[in-house]
Amino acid sequence: MLKKYFGTDGIRGEVNGKKINGEMFFKFGLAAGTYFKNLKKNKQTAVIAKDTRLSGYTLEPALVSGLASAGMHVFTLGPLPTNGLAMLTKKMRANLGIMITASHNPYHDNGLKLFGPDGLKLSDKIEKKIEKLIDSKIVKNLTLPKNLGRVKRLENATDNYIKILRKNFPNDFNLKGTSIAIDCANGAGYKSAPKLLKSLGAKVYEVGVSPNGLNINDKCGSTFPQKIRMLVSKKKVDLGISLDGDADRIIVCDENARIVDGDQIIAMLANRWKRKKILKGGVIGTLMSNFGLEDFLKKNKIKFLRSNVGDRFVKEKMQKNRFNLGGEQSGHIILGKFATTGDGLLVALEILFSMRKGKKASELFYNFTPTPQVLKNITVSDKNIINSEKCKKAINTSIKLLNNNGRILVRKSGTEPKIRIMVEAKNKQILSKCINIVKRSLIS
Repeated sequence: MLKKYFGTDGIRGEVNGKKINGEMFFKFGLAAGTYFKNLKKNKQTAVIAKDTRLSGYTLEPALVSGLASAGMHVFTLGPLPTNGLAMLTKKMRANLGIMITASHNPYHDNGLKLFGPDGLKLSDKIEKKIEKLIDSKIVKNLTLPKNLGRVKRLENATDNYIKILRKNFPNDFNLKGTSIAIDCANGAGYKSAPKLLKSLGAKVYEVGVSPNGLNINDKCGSTFPQKIRMLVSKKKVDLGISLDGDADRIIVCDENARIVDGDQIIAMLANRWKRKKILKGGVIGTLMSNFGLEDFLKKNKIKFLRSNVGDRFVKEKMQKNRFNLGGEQSGHIILGKFATTGDGLLVALEILFSMRKGKKASELFYNFTPTPQVLKNITVSDKNIINSEKCKKAINTSIKLLNNNGRILVRKSGTEPKIRIMVEAKNKQILSKCINIVKRSLIS
């Protein structure tokens, strides 16, 4: 059965649309609170964090009201990276954690990412059970007046998150003498990221740290790496770091202002972790991972498996195969040794830790030459157009053109009204031709 509200990464959509409004957030809170309260009778606690979108001010109170109406005690943390929320949910032994965010989407979207008491994103099975509760009669799930939840704001969430991150590294690890440029996308990491790096002694140049509710991901952050590239060139720093709106993605820039994507970061980490005997099992990538990464890992005798697109699917496959490293080209990277979900700041620290003995960023990366790959996002009014005969015919035509010398992947976005076309081939002319064939079938 298809899910009604949840997509590949929580619930997401346009603010004041069908799913993302105050009424629905009350229902989401009531349903999630009811489900998790029944799992743990002796303690009913929910933890909420958010990014910096203006809509957070309207959606958070509705969500809190729903949770408290189910009998859950609620702690609000304010702006905090998604993995900070996951880490504190686990540390506080809460029933659930909820992140109010639309990640890398523009300001006019918002949504929810839900985490269980183990700090993991919810399974499809649990999401479907919550969906049933969302659509049930409200009065059925309302608690008695004497059992209503209490609500409290915690002001030290950022400091607690930073402490957890720092504990993953030796006490003597510091960044004195290191210069760093960071773009926080005017998002959830705008406080914690610069504060963490400065606390370790780094010289920090920051952009994207002045959120106004409307500028999150706006020509900044990991989806717009030109910004960090310019800052690295201007300040001549050792490393550039670019986060997305909820800081669970990272794209970096070396000292020569060359952009490094998630695949190259994963290759570096896998190689290093294998040498240090930290790597367990191998690496989980996705259907979008570049073939160059797969080929590099196989040549270095590192197991590589692909999951569906989405860091939740990456994590599920990591658990199933007992791997401790996985991620996506987009910069969602899960360091299973330390975390349950993607964390841009944690990955940044691991990169900086690798540089601590004077190694330059450019010496760490570029372990493989990427196979030419193009990703095209086509905005559509109905994502089911992917199932049309015209689109299927275009895909088949492209497959024949590739003639087993490349890959094509056409899929619905799980978070936006878009069809994503990815073609990978050494012959760039055929690559472009395949993209255009499928593109025409979606827009004409």
